[in-house]
Amino acid sequence: MKSLRTPDHCFENLPAYNFSPNYVNVDDGDGGELRIHYLDEGPANGQTILLMHGEPSWCYLYRKMVPGLVAAGYRVLAPDLPGFGRSDKPAERSDYSYQNHVDWMTRWLNAVDLNKVLLFCQDWGGLIGLRLVAEQTQRFTGVVAANTFLPTGDTPAGEAFLKWQEFSQTVPNFPVGQIIDGATVSDLSDEIKAAYNAPYPDETYKSGARQFPMLVPTTPDDPASEANRAAWKVLSRLEIPFLTAFSDKDPVSAGGDTAFQKMVPSAAGQNHVVIKDGGHFLQEDKGEELADVIISFVNDNNL
Repeated sequence: MKSLRTPDHCFENLPAYNFSPNYVNVDDGDGGELRIHYLDEGPANGQTILLMHGEPSWCYLYRKMVPGLVAAGYRVLAPDLPGFGRSDKPAERSDYSYQNHVDWMTRWLNAVDLNKVLLFCQDWGGLIGLRLVAEQTQRFTGVVAANTFLPTGDTPAGEAFLKWQEFSQTVPNFPVGQIIDGATVSDLSDEIKAAYNAPYPDETYKSGARQFPMLVPTTPDDPASEANRAAWKVLSRLEIPFLTAFSDKDPVSAGGDTAFQKMVPSAAGQNHVVIKDGGHFLQEDKGEELADVIISFVNDNNL
């Protein structure tokens, strides 16, 4: 599998981002390896918080959350999915599949050997992260889900998602920074938008960003549907605490929080929150508030 690697100089002097890179190589499933980048901040023996991003962002999205979580004494890890951020980027769109990403991130999780993990997941961070929880439940102590879901294709996709899917496939140049800006309530500066563009020196680096919208199961016979149904069977018996922290201004994920609260038994009795004035990328709009939500969740459940 051919992959591209964004030069290190592209990540120099990014605003409010002063974290050291960490890397693990994993089997790409095609006879080679992929290098996966991740942040690893805070004490090694602290409660572990795993922050998983979605499309088309990277771990830069978590720069507002990491400091508060570390100050509270937690170890915080935030990986870049293959195809995004400082991680290697398979060059061909055909290299990207839902299952490949679950496999790659499972290998990463095994390589860093995380245990007693609280997952915070948003967007594709949930589509992949909740599969990890379902398939390796023993590693996790809790879940905080924000603006995400685990689709099987049995329910029709909403109009907002279908419009996004069409846009992603027809726009001549995939404008990552503008996409992030358009899905936040706050207005991002040119410097922040440039930081979101940093992993992609040109369009050849964007195969993953282009392909991800097409990997979301929207029909019952999607290649990922059956595996996600199996994951839901596990989630429907989940015993570890499960919290929703969805925002109030995200048309794509609206209603997903109530679905989780209904379908995941360990969501019962939790102090679910609605993040006010948060867009789809609520980490950008309300990152510090989300960090406080996680801290309260840990304390409330003695994790």
